[in-house]
Amino acid sequence: MRIPKGYIIRRLIIYVVVIWVAATANFAIPRLAPGDPIMAILQRVNLQGMRMEESAKMIQAYRKMFGLDSNIFIQYIKTLTSYFRFEFGYSLTYFPMKVMDLIKQSLPWTIGLLSTAVVIAFIIGIFVGALLTWGGTPKIVKIFTPFLMIFAAIPYYLVAILLLFIFAFGFGFFPASGVCSLGITVSFTLKSIIDVVYHSILPALSIILTSIGMWALGMRGMMITIEDEDYLILAKAKGLKNRRIFWHYAVRNAMLPQVTALAMSLGTMVGGVILVEVIFAYPGIGSLLYTAISNSDYTLIQGITFVLVVAVATAVLILDLIYPLLDPRITYGER
Repeated sequence: MRIPKGYIIRRLIIYVVVIWVAATANFAIPRLAPGDPIMAILQRVNLQGMRMEESAKMIQAYRKMFGLDSNIFIQYIKTLTSYFRFEFGYSLTYFPMKVMDLIKQSLPWTIGLLSTAVVIAFIIGIFVGALLTWGGTPKIVKIFTPFLMIFAAIPYYLVAILLLFIFAFGFGFFPASGVCSLGITVSFTLKSIIDVVYHSILPALSIILTSIGMWALGMRGMMITIEDEDYLILAKAKGLKNRRIFWHYAVRNAMLPQVTALAMSLGTMVGGVILVEVIFAYPGIGSLLYTAISNSDYTLIQGITFVLVVAVATAVLILDLIYPLLDPRITYGER
């Protein structure tokens, strides 16, 4: 289906505006919070037992290096222009490492954890939600459903703490933190991959358990709204197999709004993953952001949040443009 150029242009303009507004807020909020990033560095160094002489000159040098000696307007212009080049300067906490280098190290861990957990939760939730309103559903599905709904009402981090207490500290089935065992280097070998997956089970499970119920409830509501649609009545009248009607007519049409909800909820999911990564000492973008906030690392906070905003906004934009391919009934034709 051909999408009008006018619609694409409007969506791109909205896309740019959303990123600009988010970048502006991203720039302003850390500077409104109490705390001085330079003093935070000096305090941290002092706590490590390192002697620091001529601290006043060092503070001035740091401020000049990171542009903190300029007025707020110049900082704002410099920040926005560098955002579009994905250049965020040096981290105040991990100096002399650059912010983008730190993000490149942490982002793959978060993408792997979040994408795997979200896909599993989405598929299971859609399937369970569809079965809840379909005739002939096994009773075992309805027995486990209340437990899924309970987990859906609990925040990510509380489920993470519960799983950590039971399966790591209680039974010792899974490790409590990290992504690999001592003596094993992260690589693409089979032994390393198995070890990484083993360490990622509890963090992923905390996300899956809290998400399945939400997707199941949403899918159940959509299945109820389409159960009297003409195409379902016609499919049944034609004598099609119940399994074909379920998958090709009911689930296929009812899950379309869920796909939209998936893109829109990515930001919320990322926010929940941050605390999960902190609890399990998982070296993802969430742990990195927590460290940056703890140390008032303005440059690192800005870089991480901007990358997350761009990722979510891009996902929503792509989904909006390809939605007619998922549902031929939707058209962007000019009226």
